[in-house]
Amino acid sequence: MGRLLLSLKDISLSFGGKPLLERAELSLADDERLCLVGRNGSGKSTLLKIAAGLVEADSGERWVQPGTTFHYLPQEPDFGSHDSVLSYVEAGLGPMGEAHRAQHYLRELGLSGDETPVQLSGGEARRAALARALAADPDVLMLDEPTNHLDLPAIEWLEQELKSLRSAIILISHDRRFLEALSNRTVWIDRGQARRLERGFSDFEAWRDQVLEEEEREQQLLQKRIETEEYWMRYGVTARRKRNMRRVNLLATLRKNQKEHVGRVGSVKLLASDGASSGKLVIEAEKLSKAFGERRIVSNLNLTVLRGNRLALVGPNGAGKTTLIRLLTGQMPPDAGTVKLGTNLEMVTLDQNRASLRPDDIVADVITGGRGSSVTINGETKHVMTYMKDFLFRPEQARTPVSVLSGGERARLILARELAKPSNFLILDEPTNDLDLETLDLLQELLADYPGTVIVVSHDRDFLDRVATSVLMAEGDGKWQEFAGGYSDMVAQRGEGIRARKAKPASEKPVERAAPVQEAQAKRRLSFKEKHALETLPVKMEALRTELTTLEAVLADPSLFSRDPKGFEKASLRHAAAAQELSAAEDHWLELEILREALS
Repeated sequence: MGRLLLSLKDISLSFGGKPLLERAELSLADDERLCLVGRNGSGKSTLLKIAAGLVEADSGERWVQPGTTFHYLPQEPDFGSHDSVLSYVEAGLGPMGEAHRAQHYLRELGLSGDETPVQLSGGEARRAALARALAADPDVLMLDEPTNHLDLPAIEWLEQELKSLRSAIILISHDRRFLEALSNRTVWIDRGQARRLERGFSDFEAWRDQVLEEEEREQQLLQKRIETEEYWMRYGVTARRKRNMRRVNLLATLRKNQKEHVGRVGSVKLLASDGASSGKLVIEAEKLSKAFGERRIVSNLNLTVLRGNRLALVGPNGAGKTTLIRLLTGQMPPDAGTVKLGTNLEMVTLDQNRASLRPDDIVADVITGGRGSSVTINGETKHVMTYMKDFLFRPEQARTPVSVLSGGERARLILARELAKPSNFLILDEPTNDLDLETLDLLQELLADYPGTVIVVSHDRDFLDRVATSVLMAEGDGKWQEFAGGYSDMVAQRGEGIRARKAKPASEKPVERAAPVQEAQAKRRLSFKEKHALETLPVKMEALRTELTTLEAVLADPSLFSRDPKGFEKASLRHAAAAQELSAAEDHWLELEILREALS
């Protein structure tokens, strides 16, 4: 272990009388890159601010190695009175800082430094704040959602840059791929406690599930112990009662422990309201073109989207992804070419920019559209209070205005409102913004089972790999190219990802890239999950074949139906299900085997 730079011990903090952190601990050595993970509202950002010395805990101890320098990157940067981005970045260098580093990182992040802070977009403001943090070259970097508002080129550049730094890092992010690439330690904030894993995020989710399963087993054992002691209280107390007071006290202690146990936070329940089935053809674009002045957004695009497709649009900020969606959905006329929309389309758009949420709107009215106190999902009517609980809103939040909700709560509110609408065509514009990892998992599962069509814009590589069936990539100058599979498949086929946005001096010559396709494919490896499936699927397939043989022998008995109709029905249903499972397992194994051969 390296030299200890920071230590937090027994940190407790309450807001409005409700405990947020209880005796939490955190330590950081100079060779550690630690990620803080947990549900929205669990206290990750608060603990990071306590570590940075920006928030004082109610109790506990903060210790810092003398001479250690820190830089904290907040979710929302404060530019103060700076009249240019360059002056803002240089102000963060400190007395020993090197001015050339400010210009270097601004150029790397696609900024000149002459920009006025008040005129920056969200993505540009994030780039400026990152340039300030990186240029300072501190001993400890504390980053709160550093990839927010960044496009894929900037995220991939930042990932590589952070890997090359000497700084110790504490990182909060909901980007799985980013966390896996950077972290070597994990701290899980759960119900006020900080649980530490001496490994990176790639091992976290399996470890978390194991911890929760063990906790559930302990609660089951506690309940059985209480039941045993209660039975003894009723039937086992003898006349010598004084001698048995130890067991009376034990039962009281067990009941107290059970009462004080805080269960895990519930999960969001995502269910889309299905509309009628659309026609097989959803979108057909022929020679589609659109430009704004000299800037070409789309040039001569041919594209077909069929029912059930999940198409991802990727490219740097400013590539025209939103404009292309408006063209493909008929909301904007093209300069040339045609767009044909399929029949019976019921389109729903998840506006993760939240422009449609007005600050004074009430949560319950947002969900119901101000009409009544119930919503109907797939023919089932639910009271709005019940439906709110599915998205982790408390009953008392029903009359809460949107303005006081956190970013994660607003993201869940958008999901609750839009998923209640019948649809067979979903448009998802940055759906992963501010969603915690557990909710992201459920959204991915929902989209995998969604019977309709999906077009998604996202900068989350893991999300795109799990969701997309094809990727439409912005190649520049209005050219778009479609690739089968998710983001990683696109990189392997294309030979590179989206080029990093970078303002280079005219004298700087481009670096030649050697064998890009082979290099990208060499980086691709079978994941642990894929390797495990390759090893276990043959065993599963053999077991299913054996089961089918047994069931066929049972069903071959001509007297079975008359003798045991229920048994006949049960065996028939299981035979059909096992046959379907075997077919799916064989298809999956074949796909993985082809992938393994291709990679080797």
